[in-house]
Amino acid sequence: MVLSACGGAKLSVADEQMGRGEFYDASRTYRKVYNKLTKREERLQRGEVALKMAECYRRLGQDARASAAYQNAIRYGAADSMATLRLAQSLHAEGKYGPAITNYRQFLSLAPDNQEAKTGLTGAEQAQKLKEAPTRYVVRQHKLINSRRSDYAPMFLGADGDQLFYTTTNEKVKGDNRSEITGTKKPDIWVMKKNEQGQWQKPEAVEGELNTEVEEGICSFSPDGQTMYLTRARREPNASTVVEIFTSQRSDASWSAPQKFEITADTLSSYGHPAVSPDGDWLYFSSDMPGGQGGYDIWRINLKERAGSLENLGEFINTPGNEQFPYVRTDSLLYFSTDGRPGMGGLDIFSARLTPSGGWNVTNMGVPMNSAADDFGITFDPTGGERGFFSSSRGDARGYDHIYTFELPDLQIWISGWVLDRDEEPVPDAVIRIVGNDGSNQKAIGKSDGSFRFPLQRGVKYTMLAGAKGFLNARQEFTSDTAEEDAEYGVDFILASINKPVVVENIFYDFDKATLRPESKEALDEMVRILRENPNVTIEMASHTDRWGTEEYNMKLSGRRADSVIDYLIAAGIEPERLQPQGYGKSRPKVITKKLAREFPQFEEGTLLNPEFIETLSPEDQDAADQINRRTEFQVLSIDYKML
Repeated sequence: MVLSACGGAKLSVADEQMGRGEFYDASRTYRKVYNKLTKREERLQRGEVALKMAECYRRLGQDARASAAYQNAIRYGAADSMATLRLAQSLHAEGKYGPAITNYRQFLSLAPDNQEAKTGLTGAEQAQKLKEAPTRYVVRQHKLINSRRSDYAPMFLGADGDQLFYTTTNEKVKGDNRSEITGTKKPDIWVMKKNEQGQWQKPEAVEGELNTEVEEGICSFSPDGQTMYLTRARREPNASTVVEIFTSQRSDASWSAPQKFEITADTLSSYGHPAVSPDGDWLYFSSDMPGGQGGYDIWRINLKERAGSLENLGEFINTPGNEQFPYVRTDSLLYFSTDGRPGMGGLDIFSARLTPSGGWNVTNMGVPMNSAADDFGITFDPTGGERGFFSSSRGDARGYDHIYTFELPDLQIWISGWVLDRDEEPVPDAVIRIVGNDGSNQKAIGKSDGSFRFPLQRGVKYTMLAGAKGFLNARQEFTSDTAEEDAEYGVDFILASINKPVVVENIFYDFDKATLRPESKEALDEMVRILRENPNVTIEMASHTDRWGTEEYNMKLSGRRADSVIDYLIAAGIEPERLQPQGYGKSRPKVITKKLAREFPQFEEGTLLNPEFIETLSPEDQDAADQINRRTEFQVLSIDYKML
């Protein structure tokens, strides 16, 4: 075969590395071979190497690289019918659900009975719905515990919730050799502890003989905290890596050298991800041993009477895909991760509740607990509550895993905000009313700093009105959504004074004309809204110019501009009797307010921007002062229109 000869020994080395599961090393070797295949007649060989390289990237969780390599394999005509399915799965794990769906369907047109593709298609189609309807879980990456490499599979020790063990490949782990599988240093088990004040402290390696130069990780504990069950990799020359379960014993804070935990005499299958039941009777684990549903399954064995107790959890839990990382919260509540059920992509975390009939109700934990990447290794805080830790490779293109906290807090819905004047100063003691279409009616007095806060109900449309002595009223409307999550809505009220002119921001005219520019519409519509919400108010609408030009010219220009604003308000339905236009030209230079002083710190509050002052400034500050003077303002004339 031409491919076997191309690249000589390097290609055979890559194949051997991949055969042993050394995906990181194999991917690098395949890349070198791939880059040498540049001739036109080598396109097919290049595609076949790309296909193998894509497989390595997929196993490493480097989904973007895997997608690109699968696409190259298909483009170059690699003869592998599974390439389209693997491309769909890699796109799925990238969160590119549309392209993933296209490729799943393309593959299913050739293999309509393929269950793996059917499951993937269903998951990709459901993923967008899950994203649009997230759960109330709050998920955050834990900054203290995570390193620049992979950190994963957290597990609490004991009932106090003050020790968290986890697996890490950080640069301070015991061994110096990197893993041929992942390219990182080989993992160790570390621990993060709380101090007397209940604060998490900097993680450190577990004391004792537990960690070695081989791979240790993914642990669980007996109820008394004296025995650790852990996963350890067995490496043999020219053979695939096999993982096995070991135990370690605690003496004070020190852990003994691991001893193999025998489950069966089968040395070819993998046994890992141990999880002890809360009563200490059962050890749950993941294995690809014969007799399961396919891939890795969740199994369990009785720790007190091992002989004859080994059992597969069956088709309620296990699928032809991979079920891994079990966590037994109670005797009837199990958590695990799988890629064998419809999900967001990669491994998703599922909860399974035992039914009275002996089956299990299995539920995807949804977004944000799950993502397009791998999500796995959950542990709950033993002190109670819906909170704890889990691991995920989300957001890391290198495929590295990181540890996240999660919490399902009590549902609380509030609306809060500020009542301010047009200079953004607090309006004390404002009255805020909020009326819901569910019949609710609330009233509160704002604080002296202008703040307020109301409790709300989910899915209700509210109308709010704020008012204060010496100010016009302001109205806000909104609808609280129906999602089952905490929410704090923010609404601010800006009240216009009835005792001083109020600048209307963002009204623009054509140069040297009174024609309103289209970008003025939003500000003008806001003016219409204010007048409708305060139907008993009459106003003077005034326009001002800068210091340039003659007095007569500026008076005429500003008058025409004031007329343009009045015409817009009348066209919007405001009674002409409530509106009085006035052009002041350059006769009323602006006095710097607190708000203007914050925006233009070169001017002190109280400064009058008259021509004499402006001419003492730099050219840049002169332009700024002229800009401030060019303004449109309204002044309340009366508050009793049609009240008699």
